[in-house]
This record gives sequence, structure tokens and C-alpha cells, in this order.
Amino acid sequence: MVFSRRGGLGTRDLLLLFLLLAAWEVGSGQLHYSIPEEARHGTFVGRIAQDLGLELAELVPRLFRVASKGRGDLLGVNLQNGILFVNSRIDREELCGWSAECSIYLEVIVDRPLQVFHVEVKVKDINDNPPVFRSREQRIFISESRLLDSRFLIEGAADSDIGSNALLTYTLSPSEYFSLDVQASEELSKSLWLELRKSLDREETPEFHLLLTATDMGKPELQGTVELLITVLDVNDNAPLFDQAVYRVHLLETAANGTLVTTLNASDADEGANGEVVFSFDSGISPDIQEKFKVDSSSGEIRLIDKLDYEETKSYEIQVKAVDKGSPPMSNHCKVLVKVLDVNDNAPELAVTSLSLPIREDAPLSTVIALISVSDRDSGANGQVTCSLMPHVPFKLVSTFKNYYSLVLDSTLDRESLSVYELVVTARDGGSPSLWATASVSVEVADVNDNAPAFAQPEYTVFVKENNPPGCHIFTVSAQDADAQENALVSYSLVERRVGDRALSSYVSVHAESGKVYALQSLDHEELELLQFQVSARDAGMPPLGSNVTLQVFVLDENDNAPALLAPRVGGTSGAVSELVPRLVGAGHVVAKVRAVDADSGYNAWLSYELQSAAGGARIPFRVGLYTGEISTTRVLDEADLPRHCLLVLVKDHGEPALTATATVLVSLVESGQVPKSSSRASVGATGAEAALVDVNVYLIIAICVVSSLLVLTLLLHTALRCSALPTEGVCAPGKPTLVCSSALGSWSNSQQRQPRVCSGEFPPKTDLMAFSPGLPPSLNTSERNEQPEANLDLSGNVSPTFELWL
Repeated sequence: MVFSRRGGLGTRDLLLLFLLLAAWEVGSGQLHYSIPEEARHGTFVGRIAQDLGLELAELVPRLFRVASKGRGDLLGVNLQNGILFVNSRIDREELCGWSAECSIYLEVIVDRPLQVFHVEVKVKDINDNPPVFRSREQRIFISESRLLDSRFLIEGAADSDIGSNALLTYTLSPSEYFSLDVQASEELSKSLWLELRKSLDREETPEFHLLLTATDMGKPELQGTVELLITVLDVNDNAPLFDQAVYRVHLLETAANGTLVTTLNASDADEGANGEVVFSFDSGISPDIQEKFKVDSSSGEIRLIDKLDYEETKSYEIQVKAVDKGSPPMSNHCKVLVKVLDVNDNAPELAVTSLSLPIREDAPLSTVIALISVSDRDSGANGQVTCSLMPHVPFKLVSTFKNYYSLVLDSTLDRESLSVYELVVTARDGGSPSLWATASVSVEVADVNDNAPAFAQPEYTVFVKENNPPGCHIFTVSAQDADAQENALVSYSLVERRVGDRALSSYVSVHAESGKVYALQSLDHEELELLQFQVSARDAGMPPLGSNVTLQVFVLDENDNAPALLAPRVGGTSGAVSELVPRLVGAGHVVAKVRAVDADSGYNAWLSYELQSAAGGARIPFRVGLYTGEISTTRVLDEADLPRHCLLVLVKDHGEPALTATATVLVSLVESGQVPKSSSRASVGATGAEAALVDVNVYLIIAICVVSSLLVLTLLLHTALRCSALPTEGVCAPGKPTLVCSSALGSWSNSQQRQPRVCSGEFPPKTDLMAFSPGLPPSLNTSERNEQPEANLDLSGNVSPTFELWL
């Protein structure tokens, strides 16, 4: 309909009004439908899925469901087409009684994600209930002496419908004596009065039969009738009169039993028994009023005899009758309107539904965990409820609708810090004093693989003796994972790499579950001094997380190599060294030198020399240097000495237990003139060679001193750097055979190692040098007399020179 601009809204204004109304509907978050009561099963209500913006295909996967608090299964939803329909008979009067508004409130819940929609279905009244009188007939006794315009109360009809369907009109069958007077009030129900229009004469007409008809305004109209039986009485012609037609009283719902409600006052103009008034409730009063109130028949006091409850009944309309003791008795009526005042006597009620538990610790913020609804049967401020949450973090309450809240995630979770949250939701009303109710919610946090296994320290140092049995347990690594279940199940593995030309897995292995580290083969200190590798710990989460730890395995030396004698010089027989010594040499003359090396290191490679006693205990004029192996005379030789001496030299290391080797030296004493010429020429040649070597030795000694100084500085610098940073390589590079420098105690004869390592770490690096006496055999080749320096890499990548020198 379009109104003119002069008299009403225009088209544009009307369109704007519709748009505002639609925007209000969307903002409220609630759908509204309406249906008439008594609709048949299957009656279409609305396309609820389409109106909520949901696709039909997602109704079943998202667990679309409808809940109606206290309404049973009156309405249903077809999940195939998303239509809301009538599922069973709906009687508005049964649902809402006399309430002007009657609605069915639905909660529509879908998951993934969790959403809640509120739907209101208004039930429209239809005129399905006719007016009903309490009884089929009403008896009225009227004295013949009653004056004209006297009024007699008639009980009206009741209609269970509402609105126009419950608006009643009354008609009385035609009568010249009586007329019907209907009085209506906004606050009170209609009152029907029978008015006397013509004086009565009992002798002429003792009784009247009238028909009272009640018609509602529904479509179609429905009617109800009652027969009025009027008996004309004689004599007592004055009925009691109340001083008020309506008594209004206000009572707190907490009023105690016996509380005086009001005192009725009625008087009768007659005398004697005809003037004595008796009070009573009207015969048509409801049983509920009879249970709550009583009236004293003589004093007219109305008292409370049972507890009131504002939430059940907010007001009582009591019809009281005053009857005199005349014959026949005369009566009059009044109304007592008792209004019940609300008191904050009902605590709020909490309901927690749709728990989404447990919640993952990586759940995003604003994730809905539970739905909470609150209610309070009181009214006004007493029924206004506010909710609070303890503790406040990491959750919060969000109001989604009137008296509906969502428990949502407000900050990040960490199961390792706290795995279960015990929350308390408190609902408090606005009364004075206020009442409250609490509900406990236990929120369990589900584990997520967000913690990698962690070792107690980043590096471990392990010491293993060489010659260990293959497969022996050398160490156990252990990593802890703060997660739970499979996310905390740790497995171990080697970080594979190459050790020289071999794989790391050929040396060691680690048990995947226990973390035990095993040596797969017998380790040899002479081949490998330090084995550095990493063990990885991985959990079983998705995706798996891991960390590494470094193991430094130091192979400790054992005395497993006996001293080895160097090959005798040319001319010896049967493995013995033969020497010709002139008889005229003096004391201290070096006759020969025993040379030996030990493949071990340290004290296990420190050699000492010992001359075995001669057979029979005879004294011999020779001795051997304890650490040099040089055999020299102890005195001047004379003619008394035996011409031949067989010397046994015992070479022994300092290991536990000590290992030995024996060298045989044959010394022949000859006269000076008996020395062979070849020997003299050889001696001259040797002397020339020795003279040539003297100059070379000077330069070599200077070079050795310079290189040694640089080596010391390099070691000091490397030690300082190692204190501040860990080594990055764990296996030393192979080097050449090395010899130990001579010391104040003599010569350290270290080792011709098979694959020695020069490493920084717990043990200092070695620069090995062996020095022999200048008396070299003439047959010694050039490579034996002078070796070029070799350079080996230590752990930090620095150059550690190793020299091998024969003098």
C-alpha cells in the first residue's frame, strides 16, 4: 500500500522502514517464524537452513540439530531440504495458558565450527475454544421487596483463547423484569450484573428462567450458555453492603503463614438475624485460592494459610460473598485483588552444554569450548543475571544472546605448563542481597608435538680403553621430551658421516630405544685417538622434532706393543751387531748404539736400555746408556780383557706390564794394526761423511729450534681457542711415524705408529724427534740420514709439524 505524501508515508519512506526492520532482524541473531495453533503434522514453518545461511549438503556433516527447552518435539527439521515443520499437535492454551504472547524458542547447533542460532516460532491463537460457564445453571434468590435498579452479580464465562478470540459479549433472553449490565475494566475482569427493572411479586411470579449467552469475537464466533434460575423471596429485603466494591492488597511473596491480608467490612440494614452477616468465599472460587487464603466468617478477616510464590502466580482475584441470616438469606459480593510482590528468593540457574573437549594446546584464539545458559525465575533486578569466570586466563566468557554465553579461548595454551584447567562459572543476580550459583568446568588440554627432545648437556666426553671387545657398551645418551604419549616417545640414531675412508656406523652404533652406544669393533689407540660424532634424538610426533648431542670418545692407550729393534747395520750376522774395537781406546768410547722404537705412546713408548750380566758373573768393560742405548767402554781396555764379548742389551718400555726386546752386540777387541784396510777406507769415508753431516746438522738443529718454537706458540693459541669454542671435527687426520725428542733423561723412543693422530683436546699434541749418536754406519742411505718434515692437521685445522731426524 502506498500512502500519499500529505497523509502518510511515501514509497521511499516505507522502503527505508523495511530496510531498517531487516537490519534489526540480522543484528539480533534470531530468526522469527509464526504458525497457527492446531496446525497439522508436517505443516511448513520455514526454510530454516536457507534462512540461517547454511548449505543443505553440510547439515549432516556438521551435525545440524535443534533443541527446544521444555517444548518436547513439537517442531522438527527435514535434513534433506532444511525445512522446519510441525511435528506434533501444538495447543497454544496448553503451552502458554493465558499469556498474550506464546512462542517456542529453539536452539540450532552445528559443529565444525561450533555455531549456535536462536529461532523464535510464535504460535498464533485460533478461535478453537468456546466460552464456558462454570456450571450449567446459576441460582439467584431475590427478595420481593428489592427496589428497582437493584443489581445481582452473575458469574461470567471464561474463554481459553486470547485476543479477540477471548473477547466476550453477553446477551440475556428477553425479560420485562430484568436487564443485563456488563462492566469492564482494564485491570479487572468483566463483571455481569442482573438489574431489576420491574418490582417483583412473589405471589404473581415466584420464579424466572432466563438464558444468558456468551459469544466471543473470533471467526467463526463460538457461544456458550447458562440458565439463570431466579427465585423470588419474601420478607428479608435488605442484603449486606460492602464498604468497598474492590479491596486491593500488596503482599511480599515471603509473607509468613497467618499474615493478615485484609479485613472486609459489610453491613445489613435489617435487624436481628436478617442483619447478621456471614462472610465466605464464593462457591466458584478456584482451589488454588482456597489453599492459600481463608476468611473468618464472622470478622471478615482474610489471612494467608500457605506460602506465596511470585514466580507461580503474580496476583489473586478473590470473590467474597457476604450473606445475612435472614430467611431467605440475602447476599452481596466484593472482590479482593491481592498482588504478590517479588522478593529475590530464587538463585540463578546455570546450564553448561556442548563441551568441545579436550582442546588442543595449539587451538586458535576465540575457539568456542562450551555454551553456557543462565536463568533466574525472579523478575526485574532480581532476575537480571551477570556471569563471571575464574580464573580469568586463558579463557573468557562472551555474551552471545540474552542470558547465553560462550566460553572461548582468550590466550595461548601450553599443556606442559598446565594440562587441566578447573574453571568456575559464577552467575549472580541483581537482587539485594544478591544470590548466585556456580558451575565447574574441567578443561583438558590435548598435547601437540611442540617440544623437541632435549639432552642434559650439549656434549659428552667418553674415555674408552683400546682393545675393547666388539659390541661393548661404552655410553648411554638420554633425552627428555616435555610432550606426552607418542609425542614424548624418543628414538636415537647416529648422524652418519665419514671417518677417513670408512663410515661412522662401522665404528659405533646406538640403540634406538635405550640410547646405549656400542663400539662395534675393537678400537686401536695407534689408529684412532679421538672419535667425535653426533647422536640424534627424534620423537614420534607429527611432524617429528629432534635435537643432536656431540660425543667425544677418547681411545686410551694400553701397553700392547713391545719395543721393536731397528734393523742391524750391514755386516751383522744372525741378527747380531758385530763391532771391532781397538784395545787402546779409552774410557767412554762409544762402541755401538742399539736402536728401538715402540708403537705405543706416552709411558708405554718410553724405552730404557739395560745390559745383561755376563755368564758366570764375569765383569765386562762396557755399559749401555739407560735411555740412549749407546754402548761405551767403562775403562781403558788392556791385554787382560777377553778378545770377544757377546753383549745382551734388554730394551724395556714403561708400560704396565712392561714389554721387552733383546738385542745382541758382538764386540771384538783387536790391535790397532789389525784393523782391515777396507775398514780404514770405510773409516775415512765415514769420517768424510761425518764431516759433511756436521754442517748439515747445524742447520737442522737451528731449523728444529725455530719450528719447535712455532709449535709451542701454536699449541698455546689453540688451547686458548679451545677454552672458548668446541672442536668441529672429531677424528684426526693420519700422519707419518713420529719420534719423541730427547730430554734431560735421555731419548724418548716413541713409536713407529701405524696411523698416529696429532689432535688437540684432552691430550697435548706431540712433535716427535729421535736423535742418535754421530757414529752412523757408512751404509746408511741418504733418506735414513735426513727426512723432510711432515705436516699433520690437528682438530682445529692448524698445522702441527712432525719431524723425523737421524743424526
